[in-house]
Amino acid sequence: MKNNRFKQYLLSGVSYAIPFVASGGILIALSIALAPMTPQGPDFSHAPFLKLINDIGSAAFAFLIPVLSGYIAFGIADRPGLVPGFVGGFIAGQVGAGFLGGIVSGLLAGFLVFWIKKLKPPRYLRPIMPILVIPALTSLLVGFVMFKIIGAPIRDIMAAIQHWLEAMNSGNQILLGVILGSMIAFDMGGPVNKVAFFFGAAMIQRGNFAVMGACAAAICIPPLGLGLATQIRRRLWSEEEREAGLAALAMGTIGITEGAIPFAAADPLRVIPVIMAGSSIGAVIAMLGGVGDHAPHGGPIVLPVVDHRLIYVLAIAAGSLTVALLMNFIKARAAAQAASKESA
Repeated sequence: MKNNRFKQYLLSGVSYAIPFVASGGILIALSIALAPMTPQGPDFSHAPFLKLINDIGSAAFAFLIPVLSGYIAFGIADRPGLVPGFVGGFIAGQVGAGFLGGIVSGLLAGFLVFWIKKLKPPRYLRPIMPILVIPALTSLLVGFVMFKIIGAPIRDIMAAIQHWLEAMNSGNQILLGVILGSMIAFDMGGPVNKVAFFFGAAMIQRGNFAVMGACAAAICIPPLGLGLATQIRRRLWSEEEREAGLAALAMGTIGITEGAIPFAAADPLRVIPVIMAGSSIGAVIAMLGGVGDHAPHGGPIVLPVVDHRLIYVLAIAAGSLTVALLMNFIKARAAAQAASKESA
């Protein structure tokens, strides 16, 4: 039960943060796709309107950490948790603690407010507790902890990860691709998926586009692969599943991993390992091929802002075909076993 509650707290923050990431990512991708490209990146010097679009997208994306932190705190402590959560998330961004700092500050703010709400203050203080005392006091405490105690160590952890990525050789890239692909596919938009996604997004801000490139390829493979499976061998799937497959194909095209959820919910023990394998293959190919994604999003929709586009397409195709063929093989074998039992 406690694990379920903890997951709900994280998903509360994630669900509110995703629209900021998606809208910001799409605007950034659009501006970069239309701008002239140079070896140093997009050139906005002669495209002021595209620069404006990029700035607006960047502004939306800048809300990621505060919103993530604020609504994790909201999930724990309701509205009184919003102010310290947002303040802690903003400070996490300021000190360079990234999304990890946002998660920590949100949990800290939420549990701190939750504990203070259980106290019984004097009657004359009760009307102003939720609108003045609790927000001010908890913001002070959370801000102090983030600035003076845990902000810098989390920042150093993020920097160490960045240095580790920069020092990777080919073998390490394979391992990293497997880890990222597996995390992306494991819970299809849940907290494990978002840890990998936000890590990739944070690396974009640090100038490392390879992690997001691997994540971007892995993100769309579960829905594309399962949707493709329903169309390759239609007789193995019910009419309802084929309709869900078409929806999954559409969602995969725009980088929404959640399109695979109906299939995983119906048969998790078979579907989840298959999509993890497919996403891992896609992420590894993207890693080894030097794919880089300049926008915090995934799927074919970000193709205009991807480095080494042919490899990116190959990575998505290989992972999606792996999912489709494996899933149909497993489905056909299960159907054959069921038929043999009935005949016996």
